[in-house]
Amino acid sequence: MKEIKLNEFWIKLYDQVESAVDDLTVLFEFWKEGDATEEETEEAFQAALKAVEDAEFKSTLNKPEDEMTAIIQINSGAGGTESQDWAEMLMRMYIMYGQKQGWKVSEIDYQEGDGAGIKTATIQLEGPFAYGFCKAEGGVHRLVRISPFDSNARRHTSFASVYVYPLIDNTIDIKINPADIEWAFYRSGGSGGQNVNKVETAVRIKHAPSGFIVECQIARTQGENRELALQMLKSRLYEEEMRKRQEILDATNSKKKKIEWGSQIRSYVFHPYKMIKDHRTDYEVGNVQPVMDGDLDGFIKAYLMMEKEES
Repeated sequence: MKEIKLNEFWIKLYDQVESAVDDLTVLFEFWKEGDATEEETEEAFQAALKAVEDAEFKSTLNKPEDEMTAIIQINSGAGGTESQDWAEMLMRMYIMYGQKQGWKVSEIDYQEGDGAGIKTATIQLEGPFAYGFCKAEGGVHRLVRISPFDSNARRHTSFASVYVYPLIDNTIDIKINPADIEWAFYRSGGSGGQNVNKVETAVRIKHAPSGFIVECQIARTQGENRELALQMLKSRLYEEEMRKRQEILDATNSKKKKIEWGSQIRSYVFHPYKMIKDHRTDYEVGNVQPVMDGDLDGFIKAYLMMEKEES
């Protein structure tokens, strides 16, 4: 079923390009004969160009992990309520992005902030090439705005970190020594009080060698959460190994833009002007609200095309 879904993804993409180009070809012939306007022909040309460019950037998703489910962990930075509110804004942005793609969106872990926002949250985006698209979002996100929590209406700068990794399946074997794992169990909760369980179904894993901590409370039983948490830990270890290998490759390519792990990747400025800029690709937009509502295609496309050019 997984292979069928992937094939359907590429077939649909090809059909969209073929249809757009065929429409342009027919309309161009009509235009030459005087049976179509220049505006109609230009509109068809732009539609065909967009379809081709869309297929081109999606064709960059050619690594085995690109087709996997994406796990996104958002952590608030220093700054208390201000940064915790910013972390929740980012969580909302990624949830809306996943929904716009038609993916299945699940909340795996959620820890409320002190008064507003979140301290940390983990969501799962399940759909064709979810990780391939979402990997562009890993790093530190910076917000500049007039704080709604400041009675003096002063400008504040907030930070939140986003960590993205693929949820591996049973086709990838990651060995973990049981002695290296420390388990903890607690009562699961969420953004709504009615979701709080009275039994300790939520699971926290600490992996001693790597220092990774994984938490899961999505399932109703402790056993299911244990299984998913272990799968998430294996996924993080897999992603860490991929990152180390990529660093070795980058070190051999002097033309590769240096991007430090965990460095600031994007700035969101809401005051004194409005602009969102990605510091890796220099892609920027002035209309910030659609981006905060999940319209990330421009940023993701720019990142994937940059990776393609530098590979």
